[in-house]
Amino acid sequence: MSAHPVPIVPGLSAVDTRYTTLFCDVWGVVHNGVECFPTAVEALKRYRAERGATVVLVTNSPRRHRQVTEQLRELGVEDAAYDAVVTSGDVTREHLLSVGLERVFHIGLARDEALYEGTGMRLVPAEEAEIVVATGLYDDETETPDDYHDLLAGFAARRLPFVSANPDIVVERGTRMVWCAGALAKLYESFGGEVVQAGKPYPPIYAAARARAATLTGTRPDDGSILAVGDGLPTDVRGGCNEGLDVLFVTGGIHAADFGPHDAPDPKAIATRLERDSLKAVAAVTALRW
Repeated sequence: MSAHPVPIVPGLSAVDTRYTTLFCDVWGVVHNGVECFPTAVEALKRYRAERGATVVLVTNSPRRHRQVTEQLRELGVEDAAYDAVVTSGDVTREHLLSVGLERVFHIGLARDEALYEGTGMRLVPAEEAEIVVATGLYDDETETPDDYHDLLAGFAARRLPFVSANPDIVVERGTRMVWCAGALAKLYESFGGEVVQAGKPYPPIYAAARARAATLTGTRPDDGSILAVGDGLPTDVRGGCNEGLDVLFVTGGIHAADFGPHDAPDPKAIATRLERDSLKAVAAVTALRW
């Protein structure tokens, strides 16, 4: 039996008008970490203006939403393209506040330490830690997860909880792939360690996105009115499917090489991959555009 075909649509203008809320991925859909995609920005602006829709950017960034908003502006993403930003960093912060552990060993860039501001948590050396939080690698340009083997094995032996503030394994920065915190979480799990994942495809970030949409509109959006948009199969697409949401799959993102030419992907290859991974999408688009 052949895989069920997924329609490839020209852009957001072709999706059903019942979708009044978009949960839209950021990295790989709106920008690539180096520059924004102008057609994606224009598409979101028009979707808000012409459909009267609410656009919540839902990202596995380990940074707080105010930092991501600043980054979006620096990359040329206009404020008019979205209503709110919900980040994996926000969800991580809320989780850390809920568990009440104060001594944190942080793995990641110094700029990500804004995560702990105003929480009463202290960053401590490895031997003093009660909990480990990874926002990424210290140097994702030169390091790999293997560089953290001994450090993580030691934490796992002490049974420390490990929080991944970015479940992505890798991300495309410009034309290069770089390792993310999710790769460290996977290694930690291989040692038998306890891992909490804050972002997509896990439920907490979708709960936060729904709550933000409800605050913006005054009403919790019905799941049938939400369209999840993203390019990551194990994060955006799986997360949307797990939440019972319809998904618009952006094929020209991180998995583009799997489907043939970026501007003319093979529909059979898309359908086969989705079926293999037990995923569904109501439609696919080569890149986010109107």
